[in-house]
Amino acid sequence: MANGTDQRGRDESPEERADRQWQELVQEIRVAQTGVQILFGFLLTVAFAPVFAGLPQTEKAIYVVTVVLGSLATGALIGPVAFHRLVSGRRIKPEAVAWAARLTFTGLLLLLATSTSALLLVLRVATGNALATWLVGGVFAWYVLCWFVLPLWARVRYTASVDPEDPEDPERDP
Repeated sequence: MANGTDQRGRDESPEERADRQWQELVQEIRVAQTGVQILFGFLLTVAFAPVFAGLPQTEKAIYVVTVVLGSLATGALIGPVAFHRLVSGRRIKPEAVAWAARLTFTGLLLLLATSTSALLLVLRVATGNALATWLVGGVFAWYVLCWFVLPLWARVRYTASVDPEDPEDPERDP
């Protein structure tokens, strides 16, 4: 592999690869950030609705957990922006990309938990306990399939010949 060129024809320096990976990551974060911020903003208003005071303690506890999860997801998904701003110009873009990718993945896990918890709260109030649990379990499975299983399957299926531990592989993303 000379000058960063691999068998598939990508020719980029480590700095160019980090710039490309950063741009790709920022696009991914924009989608997730928008979703979590809308959900979190909505959740913050629920406690001020007149019906909230009459909710059973269990639903209030689910609400508190959901708001905390939403706050954590928001922090993790906005974290890469702050990280980039604080290390910008320090010539550590590859490391910044790796940390931003970790924060983004953590944010996606927290968004999964927030969405599932919010759905549980709404469905418990709307339908009752037994049906809500089954519906949430099905939606949770769908999220896991779409967000993790399918991408991991594709990763294994279509990149079996790529060594994920090879630091010289330009297609290796953190």
